Amino acid sequence: MESKNLIDIAEAFPQLVIDLKYATADNITGRPIYCDPRCLLHTDAADALEKSISIAKVAGYRLLVLDAYRPPSAQAVLWEACPDPAYVVPLSRGSNHSRGTAIDVTLIDEYGAIVDMGTGFDEMSDHSHPYHPAVAVQAQRNRLMLNAIMLGGGFTGIATEWWHFELPGAESYPLIDGVFGCYSSSQAENISV
Repeated sequence: MESKNLIDIAEAFPQLVIDLKYATADNITGRPIYCDPRCLLHTDAADALEKSISIAKVAGYRLLVLDAYRPPSAQAVLWEACPDPAYVVPLSRGSNHSRGTAIDVTLIDEYGAIVDMGTGFDEMSDHSHPYHPAVAVQAQRNRLMLNAIMLGGGFTGIATEWWHFELPGAESYPLIDGVFGCYSSSQAENISV
């Protein structure tokens, strides 16, 4: 499925493990945000992801995708939950997730276990920065491995979230809207999970 230069990476890369956190209550809002749990990326980001998948395999890992394309309306819900520009991009700027050029990932080891990164996804604190001295040495090594895998594919990281990677120059891509919707805060409160 392709729409607005987006590709469904679940279809394109069946070897990926996908757990879209914003389609569940397991995120900073405590409720599902996405109405449609499709995992989409801009075709340019999908090309980089394909390289990262291959690098991860050589290193003995698989990628677990936690988020990819995010509708601007979902970005608004996240901003409402965490109005801190260090962790959530304000709507006035536009998230690179809403351009389809950013992806949130972690690693799965050869035994199928999620690799310890020292904090969980969506932990909006300085402990989630790619390097933090209080993070255990092994978790820090795991973060370095993830960073190397994603960098090798063509992504760059950001200073505040070990799980977030995006294409260089991601902000030059247009924001994409109208692909699928999201639940407003009030709608999400009525969803049983």
